[in-house]
Amino acid sequence: MPRRSTLRLTKRIVERLKAEGRDAIFWDRDLAGFGVRVHTTGRKLYIVQSRGPAGLKRVTLGTVDGETIDRRRREAALVIDRIKRGDDPFPPEPAPEPTVADLAERCLEDYVAVRCRPKTAKNHRLAIRHHILPALGTKALNEVGPEDVAALHHALRDRPAAANQALRVLSRMFSLAENWGMMPPGRRPTRHVRRYCEASRERFLTPEEYRRLGAALKKLEASGSTMPSAVAAVRLLMLTGCRSDEILTLKWDDVDRTARVLRLRDSKTGPRMVPLTGPVLQVLDGIEREDGVPWVLRGARPGSWLACLSWHWRRIRQESGLHDVRVHDLRHSYASRALALGEGLPAIGRLLGHAKVATSARYAHLVRDAEKAAAVRTGDSIAAQIVPGRAKAA
Repeated sequence: MPRRSTLRLTKRIVERLKAEGRDAIFWDRDLAGFGVRVHTTGRKLYIVQSRGPAGLKRVTLGTVDGETIDRRRREAALVIDRIKRGDDPFPPEPAPEPTVADLAERCLEDYVAVRCRPKTAKNHRLAIRHHILPALGTKALNEVGPEDVAALHHALRDRPAAANQALRVLSRMFSLAENWGMMPPGRRPTRHVRRYCEASRERFLTPEEYRRLGAALKKLEASGSTMPSAVAAVRLLMLTGCRSDEILTLKWDDVDRTARVLRLRDSKTGPRMVPLTGPVLQVLDGIEREDGVPWVLRGARPGSWLACLSWHWRRIRQESGLHDVRVHDLRHSYASRALALGEGLPAIGRLLGHAKVATSARYAHLVRDAEKAAAVRTGDSIAAQIVPGRAKAA
């Protein structure tokens, strides 16, 4: 420890301190261990010296021109206390508050890339890159409030589906931030932002449209202007009601001819089996199989699989004249035809691989239509025998 000083350091005294011949240290009378080092060049630094469990330690606080001496004295007292306790003289700088961009990066690496299916991962990346980061990327997580989320959602009001998707992704991000300890629990700013109503788009193929689509597939297949695997993919989608990625990623090992099922190991709702009907077998038998290629529907490059159907579907749609039909509408049409043939919602849900009954309920109005048609047929049949003049009219 430095010798007890009789000099009380003040601003005026510090300004007058000089070093003669070599550097000198002047200690404060009131706070032992607090002093000023004066260099022969005239440079002056506040220093602290104290003894702790690891022995004597001396550190520099800064130049005398930076802060007032009273502030430096208070700072020196804290440093002396930390040295005596064996702590670092200066506590480490607190880690910067994570931003939405930091959370997005971790979310993409640790959640999307690991837990999400390819289509879901793509939607997450698009929402983060095009909507969330431009609006909120530079904000710290604790700075994001419901008003910021509402503003982002409102800015996309002309695209309700994109707005709701951005809200869903942002909600998942903040939920993960709580799980990862990046923010305290219970303050999720997305909680009270209401989603927009999205207009449900229902498009079902009529028998005539099925014939037009079948004729277009046959014509394109005969001319060779469309890849055979793309034609086969559309036929399989129409005959099974499967999701497009379930068919595009189908492997020959998934085709169980003995049990007459397609074993979908990586379906959206988990592994499931799709009945292997005669028409489906006929389509599969017409696909040329290549040794060493596991995929049923091959891509343009050797050994690849048909990863995208969009370009081919536009060509098929143009040829058939069904310009407003999406690939996913083939799945809706499959459900519509099954309902028209008398199948109930539970059976439709199993055929389509719905995990929840509520998902199949979107087709409830078709059931009512089928019931009304059945009631008309039944009533007319009975009326022919019991209502005067009805038999003649029938």
